[in-house]
Amino acid sequence: MDHNYRALQGNNNGNARRPSRGRMGQPLGKQFVPPEPEPLPMTSTSETSPTRIFAFVDDLFFLAKIQETARKMNVKVEFVKTEKDLQEKIGQNGDDKPSLIIFDLNNTAAKPLTMIPKLKSKLKKATNIIGFVSHVQGELKMKAQEAGCDMVLPRSAFSQNLAQLLRRHGAPEEAPEQSQQPGPPA
Repeated sequence: MDHNYRALQGNNNGNARRPSRGRMGQPLGKQFVPPEPEPLPMTSTSETSPTRIFAFVDDLFFLAKIQETARKMNVKVEFVKTEKDLQEKIGQNGDDKPSLIIFDLNNTAAKPLTMIPKLKSKLKKATNIIGFVSHVQGELKMKAQEAGCDMVLPRSAFSQNLAQLLRRHGAPEEAPEQSQQPGPPA
């Protein structure tokens, strides 16, 4: 067989006039990647400050991903396995309620569909509860929303938005500042 035709075509199997394309007709390597949010400032009280984010995650991939992202964002995240663990950790925070609780809705050991309504009634609106599932688990997503989950994300969307979620919920609540402007003259 004579392979001289490849030499004439530039050895590209006939694709000389068609540059490779990525998704939606975009050239490869030119996809939009949102910038990472700025990490929270590291303060001397951050080590002693109460934990504001708890996660019921036993999937090692997501556990590592959350830990690494939290480290980069200077946010403290604690992983818990049971409701009792969570209550003990919240008790250590004093009156501070967590800002965010993350559930891997496939974590059967945590029993998320029975625990979410209990947590929602106890913590009220002070705490957001976010769950994540595989994109094909529509029924589980609906059940979690009915149970009281504030937001249920597919695993991919959770991964993409993790830094923003941790930054938003990991920042300490600011005390109301008193006005520094002088009052009217007496």
